[in-house]
Amino acid sequence: MGLDAVEASYFKRSSLWKFTVVLLAVILFVVIIVSLNVGYAQIPFEHILLILGKRVPGISSVIDSSVVPSVEEMIIMQIRLPRIFAGALVGAALAAAGVMYQGIFKNPMADSYVLGVSAGASVGASFAIVFGAGLTLVGMGAVQVAAFTGAILTVFLVYSISRVGPKVPVTTLLLSGIAVSIFLSAIVTILTVISGNKLHGIVFWLAGGFFNVEWVDVWAVVPFILLGILASYFFARDLNLLALGEETAQHLGVNTERVKQVLLVLGSLVTAAAVSISGLIGFVGLMIPHITRLLIGPDHRVLLPASTIIGAIFLVICDAVARVLTGAMELPVGVITALAGGPFFVYLLRKKKASYGM
Repeated sequence: MGLDAVEASYFKRSSLWKFTVVLLAVILFVVIIVSLNVGYAQIPFEHILLILGKRVPGISSVIDSSVVPSVEEMIIMQIRLPRIFAGALVGAALAAAGVMYQGIFKNPMADSYVLGVSAGASVGASFAIVFGAGLTLVGMGAVQVAAFTGAILTVFLVYSISRVGPKVPVTTLLLSGIAVSIFLSAIVTILTVISGNKLHGIVFWLAGGFFNVEWVDVWAVVPFILLGILASYFFARDLNLLALGEETAQHLGVNTERVKQVLLVLGSLVTAAAVSISGLIGFVGLMIPHITRLLIGPDHRVLLPASTIIGAIFLVICDAVARVLTGAMELPVGVITALAGGPFFVYLLRKKKASYGM
């Protein structure tokens, strides 16, 4: 194949990738608008568009929103929009972290909680619910801060246990994450037993959801999630080379230890920020990268951004379903993702079993 043919092929793939990402972004926007109409209180789409248009620079002066009742504006701007934004952020974070971890561990079963992030966040949140749920720190709830802190400290603990000289063996890291998670789960059980009348709060946090998310919670995690995801895009080529094996990647100029360390930090950071406002929402980091690979292929240069957007779309839809599935009573979002993710996990196991000829 000549140089011109190679360049033409790359340009074609690049154009297709850009179109795919733009199309997914448009779908996400549509899903968000539709989701604003989902809930116990029915609000007409035209009112939703007026409420949103009123806040868009350049067109706000020509929009007459006087026909919109103030209660509808309050529901959209203070209740539904914050939780939808939170859902999109959390879905994007968990999906992106799943791509990173599956690339690092070269294991299709790896997800965003593989290093014990969920267990650490659970301990922090449970501790805050039992002993200091009413406190606030720099405008954020104690539960959110404690969950984030617990998640980050757990990752550092797992990393420290796994480190062998200048290297961190992937297998040791994985086993350390499992061991620490089991230990921390026991602590969560103890806190649950002694929680008394605060048991309900722990159970709902562990189930995952966006019941009481406010704008202050969303803005608190935006820098961590956005910067973490954006930084990971610079390592997409390295993830492609790691898929060929660490020795091959090193021969091709990749500092494999440095890449693994940076991506572990980035993946843990965005996951910790996500679970701090949502609680535990499972299977997103496992399912979405696989679904995206089936749709667009394994190239991380497009897999990362596409998984990020599809993760956001998926969780916004799950949140909308959780709001209306049982009528006036809202289900935890984690229940919806588990109902979708459980069968998918079984499918992956059967597929892996078939690949071994069993």
